[in-house]
Amino acid sequence: MQIALSQPFSSAEQRKSMAPFAAQLLAQGYVVLRQVVPPMLIHHCVEELEGRFQQTPFCEGVFYGGLTKRFGCVLRHSHTAAQLVQHPLVLAITETVLGPYCDTIQLNLSQGIEIHPDAPAQFPHRDQDMWSGPKGEIEYLVNVMWPFTDYTPENGSTVIWPSSHRWSPDAMPDQYDPGMSLSLDPGDVLLFLGSTLHNGGANTSREVRRGMIVSYSLGWLKSFENQFLAYPPDVARNFDPGLAALIGYRQHRPNLGNYEGQSPAILLGDDVPSHLAATDALRPDHQAMVDAYISNVAKAA
Repeated sequence: MQIALSQPFSSAEQRKSMAPFAAQLLAQGYVVLRQVVPPMLIHHCVEELEGRFQQTPFCEGVFYGGLTKRFGCVLRHSHTAAQLVQHPLVLAITETVLGPYCDTIQLNLSQGIEIHPDAPAQFPHRDQDMWSGPKGEIEYLVNVMWPFTDYTPENGSTVIWPSSHRWSPDAMPDQYDPGMSLSLDPGDVLLFLGSTLHNGGANTSREVRRGMIVSYSLGWLKSFENQFLAYPPDVARNFDPGLAALIGYRQHRPNLGNYEGQSPAILLGDDVPSHLAATDALRPDHQAMVDAYISNVAKAA
């Protein structure tokens, strides 16, 4: 289903009204939002990444594709990309979908992608398979595709198998089910679940298809892209706090991802103490159990 939006959601009241989009994402495995950012913003992002696209060599391996270019660390090379990674409507939908399974979400990857003419279709796959946990019980991630050029069935647009997130986790389509190739314009955005079967289509045109894939995962998982190598403290301290937190400069309660027992956000300051006091960062349910235990011990004393 394709949804037309006149402008991005920004206020708290508007964010609440994104529920129908999250519901459609969960129901059909994907949702397309039309013109959620001005095409000029996409143009600026492409300008900033032009050198990376040109200088990046073609991939090696049949999965990535020998006529495809991919590069990460996008936030290091484009200031504008942060507006896409932190788009409030996209984040609100993602947090609604993943929130039941984690304390906080995290940036899983940001990756520029360029599919060249004659590139074959990619192997159909589910991105949740990068983790070996049980499937069909929870959602591990949400993928977000931002087209930098027109996406068409001819130039290798993303192909989705609707409702495939409800199939058996290892089920594949039969030879008579080619999936649905989505037509997208710069300014549109495609969201699909990590459990949704998809691939990059074959590029049978003479055009290069460009875009950026951003994905968000449960905050307690190991991310696809090593965010701390992509954005070490000397880079991340130039990000706004919300973006730094999204790439991992915060703790996932209880106490996961800490630095010396504190939030790694402390590394973004100008003067990091050489000795730190380890400090609890507990979920409310854990805090309640601790408090109840202490109370019972006190009563028994």
